[in-house]
Amino acid sequence: MTTDVVVSGGGPAGMMLGLLLSRAGVQVTVLEKHGDFLRDFRGDTVHASTVRLMDELGLGEKFRRLPQNRLGDLEAPLPDGGRITLSDFASLPAPYNYIAMIPQWDLLDFLAAEAATEPTFTLRMNTAVTGLIKESGKVVGVRYRTQEGAERELRAQLTVAADGRHSTIRKELGLTPKEYPVPFDTWWFRLPRLAGEQDEIARLAGEFKGDQIALSFTRADYYQIAYFTVKGADARLRAEGVEHFRKRIADLLPQYADRVDHIAGMDDLHLLDVRLNRLKRWYADGVLLIGDAAHAMSPAGGMGINLAIQDAVAAATILAEPLRRHHVTIAGLARVQKRRWRPTVIVQAVQRMLHRTMFVPAFTGKGARPPRPLVFLARHFPAFKKLPSRLIAYGPRPEHAPDFARRIS
Repeated sequence: MTTDVVVSGGGPAGMMLGLLLSRAGVQVTVLEKHGDFLRDFRGDTVHASTVRLMDELGLGEKFRRLPQNRLGDLEAPLPDGGRITLSDFASLPAPYNYIAMIPQWDLLDFLAAEAATEPTFTLRMNTAVTGLIKESGKVVGVRYRTQEGAERELRAQLTVAADGRHSTIRKELGLTPKEYPVPFDTWWFRLPRLAGEQDEIARLAGEFKGDQIALSFTRADYYQIAYFTVKGADARLRAEGVEHFRKRIADLLPQYADRVDHIAGMDDLHLLDVRLNRLKRWYADGVLLIGDAAHAMSPAGGMGINLAIQDAVAAATILAEPLRRHHVTIAGLARVQKRRWRPTVIVQAVQRMLHRTMFVPAFTGKGARPPRPLVFLARHFPAFKKLPSRLIAYGPRPEHAPDFARRIS
């Protein structure tokens, strides 16, 4: 079997790339190893750059009908018990003056449904890529396993690895990313919103106490909690048991102390082994890596999904015409990395700074606080808040939809 492009992984980068290339008339097949997109506690922030992209694709009206909350600002606690707003997304020009909080499965179902309207798009669920097909040193497709266990091959002009931080294709290529130290892991769980809280404005709030940090994301009918503590603590936390963990949360987030019993057991905690890394080279002859397969991001700033989507847009813009002409070259693949390299380095540098200034002090007993220069500027120069707001909302180099993919809604 053959296709023009085979994409391994049906996450945000893979689905967006499939949609864009299929709109260019390129035959695209996305292989997703799971049977659905219903995996809890993926990153759910859709930033302004992606919302704008939806409008450019003619999908804005449909996208806004999806269940979502709007994040209007980003707060951080101060050592004196006060709070400070470090970024105010509402100050950005409308209509792209917010971050949408939307379950990732809804976003992926939405992209899959839109891509399915294109005659050159195919999505195969329950289909796991197991290896690469190489001829004379060039990747010419993938081997995959179906839900029934059948082993098959799919040949393509271009193979794209969008299969995340544990990328099978990356391992097959023998590529090892440069790892940067990360001082924490994250445990995700839910707590219910009470009836009287249903009309609260959606926001993101952080709490710091000793060597523990928590972020609370307001959802339509629940709070999504990210609990941070020192890296490698998963076994110790689980050994302490659920009663001890409930007490931790009640002490750290006293506003939710009346509902911690909804954490039924330690299986309700979903561990994210946080990584921050990037490959030196994102391509080889016949293959391109994008998103977390090329550069795993920290959850600090919540920019990973949107950086991955920007990778997909750049790849589609640069490669659509060579794919139509059946003339994809290594130089063309290198252009994708060159375009996306600097934004990746900048975002990761900001994340590493946040790790050093906020997380490491907390976990070493020195107390966490936002970087002093940021606090000073935010207090005395209100217009400064637009800078971190724009960086988070759009990223260092936001991409626009290519002309061939644009539609009028």
